Amino acid sequence: GERTAVEDYKLGDTGILVEKGLRIVIPFYAMHFDPDFFQDPETFNPERFMDSFEPKHPQYAYLPFGAGPRNCLGMRFALLEIKMCITNVLRHFRIKPLPTTKVPLENKNAMVFLTVTEMPLKFEKRTDVK
Repeated sequence: GERTAVEDYKLGDTGILVEKGLRIVIPFYAMHFDPDFFQDPETFNPERFMDSFEPKHPQYAYLPFGAGPRNCLGMRFALLEIKMCITNVLRHFRIKPLPTTKVPLENKNAMVFLTVTEMPLKFEKRTDVK
């Protein structure tokens, strides 16, 4: 994400002046993988985003949809949709790793999105639900 400064702004006592009109790029990828914010940032650990998880990360260290009045308009819809999709898949299938599944997963580093090189899984149809 990026923003444009609407007025001159001095960054605390750093001596750095952000001049009006300057375009500021927010390094989301660097923030999301900064060990100062996230313990073992390369490890897949969705529990780190639960309210009960310790240590807590700073409020604006994780910004998948941006922040403030100009954050992503589709944020609430996207979060609700992904929760519904995951719930529906888990309701109908048991997902298990195969002997060839690499644990931990190997990520292919990209500037914006991380992609998993491969993740062979077995989907077993659940018989205990309708």
